[in-house]
Amino acid sequence: MRVHLATIGCRLNEAEVETWTRDFHARGHALAPSAEEADLVVVNTCAVTEEAVRKSRRLLRRARRANPQARLVLSGCYASLDAPLAAREPGVDLLVPNADKDRLVDLVSRALGLQSVPVDALEADAHRLFARGRQRAFVKVQDGCRHRCAFCVVTLARGAERSRPAAEVIAEIEHLHAGGVNEVVLTGVHLGGWGSDRGEDLSALVSAVLGQTAIPRVRLGSLEPWNLPRDFFGLFADPRLMPHLHLPLQSGADAVLRRMARRCRASQYRAIVDRARARVPDLVLTTDVIAGFPGETAADWQATLDLVAAVGFGRVHVFPYSPRPGTRAATLPDPVDEGVRRARARELQALSDRLAGETRLRFVGRELAVLVEGRHTDAGGGLRRWEGYSPGFLRCGFTAPAQPDLTGQIVAVRAEATDPAGAQLSCLRLATT
Repeated sequence: MRVHLATIGCRLNEAEVETWTRDFHARGHALAPSAEEADLVVVNTCAVTEEAVRKSRRLLRRARRANPQARLVLSGCYASLDAPLAAREPGVDLLVPNADKDRLVDLVSRALGLQSVPVDALEADAHRLFARGRQRAFVKVQDGCRHRCAFCVVTLARGAERSRPAAEVIAEIEHLHAGGVNEVVLTGVHLGGWGSDRGEDLSALVSAVLGQTAIPRVRLGSLEPWNLPRDFFGLFADPRLMPHLHLPLQSGADAVLRRMARRCRASQYRAIVDRARARVPDLVLTTDVIAGFPGETAADWQATLDLVAAVGFGRVHVFPYSPRPGTRAATLPDPVDEGVRRARARELQALSDRLAGETRLRFVGRELAVLVEGRHTDAGGGLRRWEGYSPGFLRCGFTAPAQPDLTGQIVAVRAEATDPAGAQLSCLRLATT
């Protein structure tokens, strides 16, 4: 059976697709690069916004048009929150809600009568990952969230917090590393809540991963800026833990944060940043901000701009607010005019672009270890332009021979200049011994 896996949305969705890839392969099924070439198409959907639902439905319908004969399986947040509607999508053979995602391959095999021929999945893990354009593996360590931010529908779609045992996470990472993967990203709906249902905390998990695996690079996914363990930033003394954190801010105004039901106020967020940078000097921080949340005044917005500038984020993911049915935010009074929301988003994006350039400039002249994403353009004379990411998750480009293939390898470079047009660091590959 040829299986095509398509996903949209968060890194957790990506982690789930990577797990399904290994599970389908272990049963003897091959990965198809497109829906046209597949016998079975699995679509992992998103529903974090109405636009995400629309994109999920478009992805589903494109797959059906591309290959009407393929069996079609639908999963993810859209399939969970809007199950009756999702089940009526043309051509859907099976719907697997989030609660059953961990058993998706078993459920699909039984429901659709797939024949299995077990094989050794180890050798090809990296090759299948790279074939999907990914050089780092996302490892799902946790699902669900016990908090109820006013704008978030994901908690309804994902349910209560559930943590994977550390031993299970470690076994998966060791398997990935043995298969050629050099970087993993620990991810979850509420990553900082790992262990809340097991009497443990995130520091315990990260310490176990660093102490019991040899994988060269460990990165953390999006992490809410509250309830971080006391010793958390000390973990970064191990150079294998990448000095990059994505800490969602959402707003720099306390009045807006209260309406959002966020658990971290602006001054507390700034204090966390100060503690982090005191322990991890090269730390690169990225964040999420919602522009135009209901009731947000001009003064509130200016407070957000001021805090973003003061922190000096390496990148800001900007989201103009859009109402999501089923969330408390959708019922709040004093909506902000759509034109104002979009204008504020553009203003913040311009600030984000400036701060990103300043962040890259800090690393010019420094030696960096780059995980190569792949070769991108022919530079002539048997050379290629290669690109990848530094420990701080800064995109880097350098020229090197087209062979050997450096995809998925960690390469030493020196940052020579910042390239604003390419939003990356232009680097020189250093000689290897």
